[in-house]
Amino acid sequence: MSKLPDPFREGLARGWKASNGAQGLPEQVQCDVVIVGSGAGAGITAELLTKAGLDVVLVEEGPLRTSSDFNQKESEAYADLYQEGAGRRTADGALTILQGRCVGGTTVINWTSSFRTPSQTLAHWRDQFSLTDLSDEGMAPWFAQAEARLNMHRWEEAPPNPNNEILRTGARKLGISAELIPRNVKGCWNIGSCGMGCPTNAKQSMLVTTLPTALQSGARLFYQTRAQQFEIRGDQVTALLCVPIQVNGQTTSDKVMRVTARHYVVAGGAINSPALLKRSKAPDPHDLLGSRTFLHPVAFSSAVMPDKVEGWTGAPQSVYSDHWVHNAPLDGPIGYKLEATPMHPGLTSILLGGHGQTLAERFQHYPNTQMMLALLRDGFHPESTGGQVLLNVNGSPLLHYPLTDYVLAGFKQALLSMAEVQFAAGAQKVLPLHEQGRHYTSWAQAKAAISAFEMKAYYVGGGSAHVMGGCRMGGNERLGVVQPDGTHWQLQNLSVHDGSLFPTSIGANPQLSIYGLTNRLATQLAKKLSGKNVSLV
Repeated sequence: MSKLPDPFREGLARGWKASNGAQGLPEQVQCDVVIVGSGAGAGITAELLTKAGLDVVLVEEGPLRTSSDFNQKESEAYADLYQEGAGRRTADGALTILQGRCVGGTTVINWTSSFRTPSQTLAHWRDQFSLTDLSDEGMAPWFAQAEARLNMHRWEEAPPNPNNEILRTGARKLGISAELIPRNVKGCWNIGSCGMGCPTNAKQSMLVTTLPTALQSGARLFYQTRAQQFEIRGDQVTALLCVPIQVNGQTTSDKVMRVTARHYVVAGGAINSPALLKRSKAPDPHDLLGSRTFLHPVAFSSAVMPDKVEGWTGAPQSVYSDHWVHNAPLDGPIGYKLEATPMHPGLTSILLGGHGQTLAERFQHYPNTQMMLALLRDGFHPESTGGQVLLNVNGSPLLHYPLTDYVLAGFKQALLSMAEVQFAAGAQKVLPLHEQGRHYTSWAQAKAAISAFEMKAYYVGGGSAHVMGGCRMGGNERLGVVQPDGTHWQLQNLSVHDGSLFPTSIGANPQLSIYGLTNRLATQLAKKLSGKNVSLV
């Protein structure tokens, strides 16, 4: 691959203001708005506020890595770009959580799937959380602006790779819907390394879109800098205290940077955002902070196909089926969305299950293996209340997320659905990711075996790349941590602009939901603070 331009590095050479906290921080910083985080919500907010002429500071705990650094090596990408080196887990260790931790956040390492918030989800939020303005019609212009700004479109530039095409083939043979996924890419090379950072800058992440715009307009970025806590007096935040950290998360010194601002925006992502407010002892009169934190728990199923799949190459996700979401009433069994899982060797070694000789035997079929996932839509049923963000003794966040019988029943149904689709597509054998799972050579055999699985934590091989809630919005202070405009109910000069706003999981990959909602909130905030009307496009 020839060396490509790196617009972020070029901007730094032109004088963008970006400082590595590990190399030293100033004692005092003043600005109009300080934003904690640099991912989806933070990036959108930074662009809009700088367009309004406001002096913006961004604080990011992760390192700065750009396309010059992205070399398609899992060993480096997971350590540099993910929370806890891609080893973040729920408190009991039952689920792995993949979240970004770098300049650009999860937008740098996600798989580009871009869906608007489903109508069912918005209707539930209106009915249960008094968020009366969140309708399809009300949100449509905010989604449309984000889609235009980030070049989101149905992936029709190249045929789906075999890993995704198998999902579409099996679904259609069963008479089930399967459609192309909208993706936020421009000039995609179709090399498949989205989860390790895009080396060609085709993915329209915050790293190549909103953050450069904000920095070009004078915003200041402090990376490898952790937002430790807010100073709070009455109903006002008076300062943000930050500490320098190494790439591994360890502090480099006991020096503190004190940031004072007119307004403070928390956009560190679900888990980290409620944890920051908890460390700051933010007002929480109704004991809501950190509660109703949701994942999309994910079930996996692999299949050995007669022909090569080579699922490590090509657009990682380009086909989906919502059949089991559309036909799942909110008060019934949990619904789930089917997608394909990219097949890079490190990730695949986990998702095939087993170890030693067992794993080696399963890896013999690696080139011919297809992998499917099911995103479970958590948070809508009375038995589906999600998790709770807690603090470790050192103040770091921890997500307690019990796998209820309701969610585990959804895992079993999802494993059955994926096996049926894979056999319909011509699989020679199917391996559901479960401790009791083995390769099955027919749908009838798989159905009988999966139906008999014991469903409990540690037996189910699950994880999630989507975390939502913990600072949820609500139409009154008994329903939410923040108001419908994103402002904290008890702190007048603090807002939350990230996925922690959501009262439930989305039921679809959440990046566009974050972009659309924070576009609306940040536009309103820019008007409030500057008196100016601004827009993403």
